[in-house]
Amino acid sequence: MAGDRRPALRTRAGMVLGLVGALLLTGCNIFDARTPGALDTYPPEEIYQRGEVELERGQADDAAYYFGEIERLYPYSAWAKRALIMQAFSYHRDRDYENSRAAAQRYLDFYPAEEDAAYAAYLLALSYYDQVDEIGRDQGLTFQALQALRYVIETYPDSEYARSAILKFDLAFDHLAAKEMEIGRFYLARGNFAAAANRFRVVVEDFQTTTHTAEALHRLVEAYLSLGLTNEAQTAGAILGYNYQSTEWYQSSYALLTGQGLEMRAVGDNWLAQIYRQMVRGEWI
Repeated sequence: MAGDRRPALRTRAGMVLGLVGALLLTGCNIFDARTPGALDTYPPEEIYQRGEVELERGQADDAAYYFGEIERLYPYSAWAKRALIMQAFSYHRDRDYENSRAAAQRYLDFYPAEEDAAYAAYLLALSYYDQVDEIGRDQGLTFQALQALRYVIETYPDSEYARSAILKFDLAFDHLAAKEMEIGRFYLARGNFAAAANRFRVVVEDFQTTTHTAEALHRLVEAYLSLGLTNEAQTAGAILGYNYQSTEWYQSSYALLTGQGLEMRAVGDNWLAQIYRQMVRGEWI
């Protein structure tokens, strides 16, 4: 999560200064920072400290406002650079993903060579990834998360965020496969075997590294047997037998095929036979 690490860490003395700044700014809770012009006379460090105090209080939206005011009032200062990445962080903490993404992108546009650029790119990726929480949601978010995570991995491979980005990339990739499986099962349950096979084929061809491949192969055995395509069914079983023999899906496919007097072996020259030759025999041409 983005909250696991902040781009700027405070010392105990910094926390004390922040609390003093908060008292100066609030004026015993009378001061309203959102009044137009209310912060115009304050130095950037005091506004920044107030933003940090609001984060400590769990008021991420207010923190984002203070950090944003620094960017507005002191746009070319070192404080503006620090405040911008903290604004992106604060918006993400508040689950305001659109604004977090916008702030992170501004940081990358203005400060692409700075140390926190990797963190800004990671926050941008998280603004998509943290919304990918249910299989039934729009898969466009998942594709955007994958693209943004890949950017972190490829652009900042030595950063502390690369490893986390790789793990999240794999999970998002698995999420897409899960969606294909869900739709395939839906078609299979309703007897639309051709449509189901097409979905399971996508998993086998495009998502081989995910956790869903074994089941997809078994579902292909089911679908192809129902369609009378025994060559394809046997070949799917052969791939299961080679790579996933210890799974329940192999056992189920074995029972289905042998129950109809069929073997788990590659037969014919279908698309699965090509995958079998590549995976089992290492024949890539």
